[in-house]
Amino acid sequence: MDPTTVSVVTVRSVGAEAIALELRTPSDFDARPGQFVKLSTEIDGESVSRFYTISSPRVTDTFETTLTIDPSGTFGPYLANLESGDSIRVAGPFGNAYYEEEQRTLILAGGPGVGPAVGIAGRTLDDGGTTTIVYRDEQPIHEDRLSALSQRGAQVFVGTESDSLTAAIEETETENAQVFVYGFSEFLDWATEALSAAGVAVEPAKMENFGPAPEE
Repeated sequence: MDPTTVSVVTVRSVGAEAIALELRTPSDFDARPGQFVKLSTEIDGESVSRFYTISSPRVTDTFETTLTIDPSGTFGPYLANLESGDSIRVAGPFGNAYYEEEQRTLILAGGPGVGPAVGIAGRTLDDGGTTTIVYRDEQPIHEDRLSALSQRGAQVFVGTESDSLTAAIEETETENAQVFVYGFSEFLDWATEALSAAGVAVEPAKMENFGPAPEE
């Protein structure tokens, strides 16, 4: 889909310096959880754009993206200050690391990678499948959705860098599971090593690299 102006439905905090941005779905927009979109606007006369992964299970009427905010940045604080009825341009969807009706999903997520994780896990459960999220973050976000998914029967492991990804993976049923990995570059390295150590094939995994993590 070419860039299209859409309305903001809600902007809500989902954790420390993190928001979920809910947008009205354009009429010709068809996407799956795990794909990403390009959001763009003009700030102080300059065009600004960033890519964000879809974090809602479906995109029927509205869809959601999740992002962490760098207070010293430009676009993140701009998005965080949007209100219902404001507008933004959206293009996409892009990417090939997305949900395709797999009946068993295992999602490894670091930082804002929990956005697509909760979207895929929710859609898996909606479709009658089983799902596991292994999420690593020093300041977890989307805790309400993670709790709701756990109550619906999802396995949810939340830890920090001091916790073993391998141990969490070994506690899950990985046979015939489609593995997804979302996060910054360093997390993808950790996740790849953990999958191998747990005896899970890495090659079939669907991965989305968010690039280098922002500097502290």
